[in-house]
Amino acid sequence: MTQAPERKGLDRRMILPLLVIVVIAGGFALLFQNTSRNSQPLADGTHSARSTSFLGNELSPPKAAPTLSLRNYLGERINIDRYRGKALLVTFLYTHCPEICPLITADLHAALGLMSPKTAAGVQIVAVSVDPRGDTPRTVAAFLQVHGMTGRMKYLIGSPRELGHVWQRWGVGSERDAEDPDFINHSALVYGIDASGQLKTVYIGSSFQPSEVAHDVPLLASQ
Repeated sequence: MTQAPERKGLDRRMILPLLVIVVIAGGFALLFQNTSRNSQPLADGTHSARSTSFLGNELSPPKAAPTLSLRNYLGERINIDRYRGKALLVTFLYTHCPEICPLITADLHAALGLMSPKTAAGVQIVAVSVDPRGDTPRTVAAFLQVHGMTGRMKYLIGSPRELGHVWQRWGVGSERDAEDPDFINHSALVYGIDASGQLKTVYIGSSFQPSEVAHDVPLLASQ
């Protein structure tokens, strides 16, 4: 089964049945088609299910977030270990994505707007490129400006080799659509990581609401 490429003009709630999670396991493989938010298998035997405390899906079993250290579009080395003590949201985007990436970014921006200044100061958003060729310092700077996320989202880029190692560790994938190389089939999710560096929640594609993230961030920051 091949993931349907993203296209302009789709209603955001119609996109969800088309989303897939691509996982690298010695190469890209389709793991599942996202048709339900419950009990979704993720990388390395991790699953997600509805939580009694979080509004996002809770990951189990608990495990430390994979390592992540790359340069951002400004050339600064960013290691997520520096954000211990804060809630951390990690997502995977590309700048010329026509639908899902702008929606995820807009929802994260809206979630920040729902938080108090103190709560918003206790969360860091990190995006990892899924397009090493197209995500350049110039395109990333423009993307962040257009979506009001300059200074609010650390957008990390790198070579195919550097990014490939990150995708593998995080159980996400990126590959160009065979029929339209301008489009990239990629994992559309946001991971929530608590203050101690543990993977705790996952928010899938366009199915999550900004209010869910705003609710969960203080819980993530307190653990």
